[in-house]
Amino acid sequence: MNWLRIPVVIGLLIILSLLPLVLSHYFLGIVTQMMIYAIFAMSLDILMGYTGLTSLGHAAYFGVAGYTVGLLSLKVTQQFGFVVALGLGAAIVTSAIFGMMALRAHGAYFLMITLSLAQVLWGVAFKWVSLTGGHDGLPGIPRPILWIPFSLRNTTHFYFFILMIYAIVTAILYLFVHSRFGLALRGISESETRMETLGYSVWLYKYIAFIVSGLFAGLAGMLFTYYNGFVSPVDLSIVLSAKVLLMVILGGAGTLFGPALGAGVIVLLENLVSARTGRWILILGVIYVTVAMFAPHGIIGTLKARLRRSMTT
Repeated sequence: MNWLRIPVVIGLLIILSLLPLVLSHYFLGIVTQMMIYAIFAMSLDILMGYTGLTSLGHAAYFGVAGYTVGLLSLKVTQQFGFVVALGLGAAIVTSAIFGMMALRAHGAYFLMITLSLAQVLWGVAFKWVSLTGGHDGLPGIPRPILWIPFSLRNTTHFYFFILMIYAIVTAILYLFVHSRFGLALRGISESETRMETLGYSVWLYKYIAFIVSGLFAGLAGMLFTYYNGFVSPVDLSIVLSAKVLLMVILGGAGTLFGPALGAGVIVLLENLVSARTGRWILILGVIYVTVAMFAPHGIIGTLKARLRRSMTT
């Protein structure tokens, strides 16, 4: 572990903790979105950056968990622990089933299978109007009251709740990717044949990584549903999958903190651009082309490369 990162992380947490003192509720909401999407992007990075599996259907687990939270909260119970457990369970089961089908393929075929599976769920959410609300989604999803007087319906309380979850998830994923399991995933990403020769069960490692990735994507989906008080087929769409993929590429795949940075940049740009024009999807495409041409290794990767060059000259 690079111990020089600890002061940086502590400093970042202190800054985030002080933001409610200086930001309005609107901008505090944007930072809240940044942290939720950072969790989402880091979950995809487990697959893309560390296992070498590029998915275009990652919104499936985000949306499934979001719909689970919405349906349970509106029609069954608002009991937080029960709702969260079933939401995470739905994401795990979905990723476990999809993983068994998608991991039979490689490369572009894997990409297309993940896209197709996610589109099936999008179609179900769009067409099953009596359950999911169809195109209109499920509005009015309440935030839970954890304990009196700490209510997530308070904007500042919800912000600190998300900050706590973000810090915990970041620590867990950092330990995960730097564990022996995480190092094995890197080896698989570089050469599956070599890892098989060394006696590793490559398919099993990839399958576990797929489920872990889906689990944290589901967590992000639940948090976003509570944030919005709303869930719709958009949360299962290819547009969302493409957006989180761009977050990972923009920040730098395989760096964990890069995708979190990419998420922050995309969320900030989306909120600023959407207030001035309705052509956000076009802007998203331009960002993707620009990054692919001038920073193919992402922000973090490009900065590291320039730092190495400056140290050797």
